[in-house]
Amino acid sequence: MLALLSTLEPLIYAANAGADRAHFEALLAPDFWEVGGSGQVYDRAFVLDTLEERQRHPREEAWHTFDWHLRPVDERHVLLTYALQQPTRLSRRATLWRRTTDGWQMVYHQGTPVL
Repeated sequence: MLALLSTLEPLIYAANAGADRAHFEALLAPDFWEVGGSGQVYDRAFVLDTLEERQRHPREEAWHTFDWHLRPVDERHVLLTYALQQPTRLSRRATLWRRTTDGWQMVYHQGTPVL
Protein backbone atom coordinates (compact mmCIF):
# COMPACT_ATOMS: atom_id res chain seq x y z
CA MET A 1 0.00 0.00 0.00
CA LEU A 2 2.88 2.39 0.77
CA ALA A 3 4.31 1.80 -2.72
CA LEU A 4 0.97 2.64 -4.37
CA LEU A 5 0.20 5.75 -2.33
CA SER A 6 3.75 7.08 -2.64
CA THR A 7 3.31 7.02 -6.43
CA LEU A 8 -0.09 8.77 -6.28
CA GLU A 9 0.99 11.40 -3.75
CA PRO A 10 3.35 13.47 -5.97
CA LEU A 11 0.47 14.13 -8.34
CA ILE A 12 -0.68 16.96 -6.09
CA TYR A 13 2.49 19.02 -6.38
CA ALA A 14 4.29 18.00 -9.56
CA ALA A 15 3.15 18.41 -13.16
CA ASN A 16 2.26 15.02 -14.56
CA ALA A 17 2.18 14.17 -18.24
CA GLY A 18 -1.24 12.96 -19.26
CA ALA A 19 -3.04 14.02 -16.09
CA ASP A 20 -6.09 16.21 -16.59
CA ARG A 21 -8.75 17.75 -14.37
CA ALA A 22 -10.88 14.58 -14.45
CA HIS A 23 -7.89 12.62 -13.16
CA PHE A 24 -7.40 15.07 -10.28
CA GLU A 25 -11.13 15.11 -9.51
CA ALA A 26 -11.02 11.33 -9.12
CA LEU A 27 -7.97 11.58 -6.84
CA LEU A 28 -9.36 14.27 -4.49
CA ALA A 29 -12.34 13.29 -2.35
CA PRO A 30 -15.41 15.55 -2.57
CA ASP A 31 -14.68 16.71 1.00
CA PHE A 32 -10.94 17.27 0.38
CA TRP A 33 -9.18 20.27 1.93
CA GLU A 34 -5.59 21.33 2.46
CA VAL A 35 -3.57 23.43 4.87
CA GLY A 36 -0.60 24.92 3.03
CA GLY A 37 2.83 25.74 4.39
CA SER A 38 1.65 29.29 5.07
CA GLY A 39 -1.18 28.02 7.26
CA GLN A 40 -3.71 29.07 4.61
CA VAL A 41 -6.67 26.71 4.14
CA TYR A 42 -7.52 25.66 0.58
CA ASP A 43 -10.69 23.91 -0.56
CA ARG A 44 -11.00 21.25 -3.23
CA ALA A 45 -12.00 23.70 -5.98
CA PHE A 46 -8.94 25.89 -5.38
CA VAL A 47 -6.59 22.88 -5.36
CA LEU A 48 -8.15 21.51 -8.56
CA ASP A 49 -7.69 24.88 -10.28
CA THR A 50 -4.08 25.04 -9.09
CA LEU A 51 -3.30 21.51 -10.31
CA GLU A 52 -4.86 22.27 -13.68
CA GLU A 53 -2.77 25.44 -13.98
CA ARG A 54 0.42 23.51 -13.14
CA GLN A 55 -0.41 21.08 -15.92
CA ARG A 56 -0.77 23.93 -18.41
CA HIS A 57 2.42 25.68 -17.28
CA PRO A 58 4.79 23.11 -15.74
CA ARG A 59 7.95 24.34 -14.04
CA GLU A 60 11.24 22.50 -14.05
CA GLU A 61 11.93 21.89 -10.38
CA ALA A 62 14.01 19.20 -8.76
CA TRP A 63 11.81 18.00 -5.91
CA HIS A 64 12.85 15.02 -3.84
CA THR A 65 10.71 13.03 -1.40
CA PHE A 66 11.99 10.79 1.39
CA ASP A 67 11.22 9.38 4.85
CA TRP A 68 7.89 7.84 3.82
CA HIS A 69 5.66 6.34 6.54
CA LEU A 70 2.17 4.89 6.44
CA ARG A 71 -0.05 4.57 9.51
CA PRO A 72 -3.50 2.96 9.53
CA VAL A 73 -6.24 5.11 11.04
CA ASP A 74 -9.19 2.75 10.59
CA GLU A 75 -10.36 0.15 8.06
CA ARG A 76 -10.80 2.78 5.29
CA HIS A 77 -8.24 5.48 6.14
CA VAL A 78 -4.46 5.71 6.32
CA LEU A 79 -2.14 8.59 7.15
CA LEU A 80 0.80 9.00 4.78
CA THR A 81 3.71 11.17 5.94
CA TYR A 82 6.97 12.11 4.24
CA ALA A 83 9.48 14.89 3.71
CA LEU A 84 9.61 17.01 0.55
CA GLN A 85 12.84 18.77 -0.42
CA GLN A 86 12.24 21.62 -2.83
CA PRO A 87 14.99 23.87 -4.21
CA THR A 88 14.41 26.55 -1.55
CA ARG A 89 12.79 24.71 1.36
CA LEU A 90 12.21 21.47 3.20
CA SER A 91 8.73 20.56 4.41
CA ARG A 92 7.03 17.69 6.20
CA ARG A 93 3.88 16.45 4.48
CA ALA A 94 0.86 14.55 5.77
CA THR A 95 -2.03 13.20 3.72
CA LEU A 96 -5.11 11.37 4.91
CA TRP A 97 -6.16 8.82 2.28
CA ARG A 98 -9.54 7.06 2.08
CA ARG A 99 -10.10 3.70 0.37
CA THR A 100 -13.24 3.75 -1.78
CA THR A 101 -14.81 1.23 -4.14
CA ASP A 102 -13.09 3.13 -6.98
CA GLY A 103 -9.65 3.24 -5.35
CA TRP A 104 -7.83 5.69 -3.08
CA GLN A 105 -8.79 9.34 -2.60
CA MET A 106 -7.09 12.15 -0.71
CA VAL A 107 -9.25 13.60 2.06
CA TYR A 108 -6.78 16.02 3.68
CA HIS A 109 -3.25 17.26 2.99
CA GLN A 110 -0.93 19.49 4.98
CA GLY A 111 2.54 20.85 4.29
CA THR A 112 4.58 22.18 7.21
CA PRO A 113 7.88 23.99 6.56
CA VAL A 114 10.93 22.76 8.46
CA LEU A 115 12.63 25.82 9.91
